Amino acid sequence: MTQQGIPEQMTVVVLDSYSGAEALRVEQRPVPKPGKDEVLVKIAASPINPSDLAVLTGHYGYKNLPPLIPGGEASGTVVAVGPGLMGRYFLGKQVACLSQGDTGVWAEYVVTTTKGGVFPLNKGVSLEQGAMSIINPLTASAFLQIIKQGGHKAIVLTAAASSVGQMIARSCQSAGIKVIRIVRRDAQVEMLKQRGSAIVLNSSDSDFCQRLHDICHQNQVHLALDAVAGSLTAQLLEALPPHSKVTVYGGLSEQAPQASLDQIIFQSKAIDGFWLVPWIEKKNLLQILLLWRRAQKLLGTDLKTEIRERYPFEDARQAVEDYQNHMTGGKVLLVPN
Repeated sequence: MTQQGIPEQMTVVVLDSYSGAEALRVEQRPVPKPGKDEVLVKIAASPINPSDLAVLTGHYGYKNLPPLIPGGEASGTVVAVGPGLMGRYFLGKQVACLSQGDTGVWAEYVVTTTKGGVFPLNKGVSLEQGAMSIINPLTASAFLQIIKQGGHKAIVLTAAASSVGQMIARSCQSAGIKVIRIVRRDAQVEMLKQRGSAIVLNSSDSDFCQRLHDICHQNQVHLALDAVAGSLTAQLLEALPPHSKVTVYGGLSEQAPQASLDQIIFQSKAIDGFWLVPWIEKKNLLQILLLWRRAQKLLGTDLKTEIRERYPFEDARQAVEDYQNHMTGGKVLLVPN
């Protein structure tokens, strides 16, 4: 193993049970060693995403037995590498990295694979922006591809005030695609309108369903991207014209997507799901690199993320609770001391 001054022990955030923020604590563990085609990343920052909240309650695609280290993405510097040419290429570079399913990145040091687990950051990208440069930016980029391939000129977008929601909307606007944004509070409506959003609906309004129906039919919208699920999915299906689809990519309501048989059977409407991991796995190396290069160039514009607060690992429980209470005010970062 090639390395640069690495301690024996590190601080990690541990989830003791699938019971949310209350089950988080910190402990000391040995610093892991990278194997073949692996690198050791000294972590600089890691955001709290909705997918991380799902992990904390056992509602994510990966369900390893606690205790476990949570955290889906981070940034840092490669300080050690195992055998293999790709590892030597990354040594000393600032990178973004992904968790590997069985262990997360809320730790001072993380081992990840050079085959899709680590990405070099452009020189103009800070480590803080780099920490948030994979999950949301690539999700927004993926949806833009899907929308273009489907020939859609307009879409509906729920949770439109979220970080990824704003990325998706900005990417669509730059491509000339109209976005009907849905939020759940008046303050979010005002925020998005101040930022130039033309059509913003509040799902809490009494006339929401009728207004959504009228707008979808006037603009011939046949695709809705839904990060909420639950009863909102049924409302989306009801509002869309026949032969439309709702793609569910999140579960902020913590409820299963709902639908009526009438919409599914007699109006040929459909519900499907999107998960970034298998979507990327279907791409070849060149396609992934091109997607990554495009995302890196747009981190200061369409794919930019605002940062609201930073917390040390020791305050991980407070950080998660803060994010849960203010999910649209900017990202919360966890940083090593």
